[in-house]
Amino acid sequence: MAYEGYLKEFLELSDITVGDKIKVTKPGMEHEGMLLEKPDYSNENTLIVKLSSGYNIGIDVKNAKIEKISEGKKPKIELDPVDKQFSEEKDNLSILSTGGTVASVIDYKTGAVHPAFTADDLLRATPELVDYANITAKAIFNILSENMKVEYWKETAQAVYDEINNGADGVIIAHGTDTMHYTASALSFMLDTPVPVVLTGAQRSSDRPSSDAFTNLMASVKAAKSDIAEVSICMHNNEDDPTCDLHRGTRARKMHTSRRDTFTSINMNPIATITNDEITINDTEVKYTKRGEVELALNNEISEKVALIKMYPGIDPEIVDIYIDRDYEGIVIEGTGLGHCSDEVIDKIARANDEKIPVVMTSQCIFGRTNMNVYSSGRRLLHYNVIPVSDMLPETAYTKLSWACGQTDDADEIRRIMQTNLKGEMDTTLSQKYFIKN
Repeated sequence: MAYEGYLKEFLELSDITVGDKIKVTKPGMEHEGMLLEKPDYSNENTLIVKLSSGYNIGIDVKNAKIEKISEGKKPKIELDPVDKQFSEEKDNLSILSTGGTVASVIDYKTGAVHPAFTADDLLRATPELVDYANITAKAIFNILSENMKVEYWKETAQAVYDEINNGADGVIIAHGTDTMHYTASALSFMLDTPVPVVLTGAQRSSDRPSSDAFTNLMASVKAAKSDIAEVSICMHNNEDDPTCDLHRGTRARKMHTSRRDTFTSINMNPIATITNDEITINDTEVKYTKRGEVELALNNEISEKVALIKMYPGIDPEIVDIYIDRDYEGIVIEGTGLGHCSDEVIDKIARANDEKIPVVMTSQCIFGRTNMNVYSSGRRLLHYNVIPVSDMLPETAYTKLSWACGQTDDADEIRRIMQTNLKGEMDTTLSQKYFIKN
């Protein structure tokens, strides 16, 4: 989006255009960098500047002196033909992009980052991919992951199904990291897959020297060629290159806002570790579905009217009434400790029970499992048919209940689905050995 109003007029009079190197001086600060396009959500009096460190910053031009240092080129990528090097000896892998920083291309003349929409774009960004597989790719969305919706999970599952049905030996999904674990969990229930389905992303954009995009994408290709036929997440194992972990889609959680090793397997070890060309499967500790063990199947009927409610001191219990009155089909409670909530909330859950709305109980504790037989409040919840789900993550319980409500409206069948371990999402023999991550 172009600059507008006063700022547009000033830039035109100063012969400054996007791509030029400029210096902006204000009281107490001075910055030099390349002028970038203005996002549509930024203030009309804000300049967007890319610093030499790779970071983009916004600068309010009030009381600022702006000088042009050198000419630049407007961000543009010259699209040369790409040799995809297809070979019958290579695996056929599909890459589906939903958005996020891992699927991007850089114009190194200007430092601008552009979305990668095609196989050609991805191969320009990561030409090494052709050494490992025949790559086809498409963008199914171009959204920030916080804008993911239940309906998009359905479309993603359909897209994955189509790629496998058309002969893909593995599927990689480029996804923003903030809600990647929700999508991975939802896809786990929607798909029975005979080949690997691997979600990956990047914590740091491709224009930064510390970007994890290349390592994560290359490791995901190796995971997609492996024997692990599950929906999984492939991200950095630690802050350094080149090791990545492969996490089960129903067991992973984003644990840090910015670290490259943000994803962790909860209450289990990662399925595998990938370093350079070597993939080490933790098959002595982790049972996994192997390539070709199951028939391809799609069951992406899913309810868009399931709520996830986190308990906290002073919560207004009427929030439960709101969901009941809006005809929600299920509620997940992220309870305290072993699976508790206040007496006032329990009274509202009693109403949900009367209305035949399934209520599932998880714990907001990261590790451990629910046990509602220990305290009287837990036993009271059981009296109202609240469904405990062992050590299932709240995010996974939310996606699973959404999927279960899409399969049936029978309360007994929903209870059976929620308490059955379908995709490795729960463990009834949990020990404490996974409590501490070194």
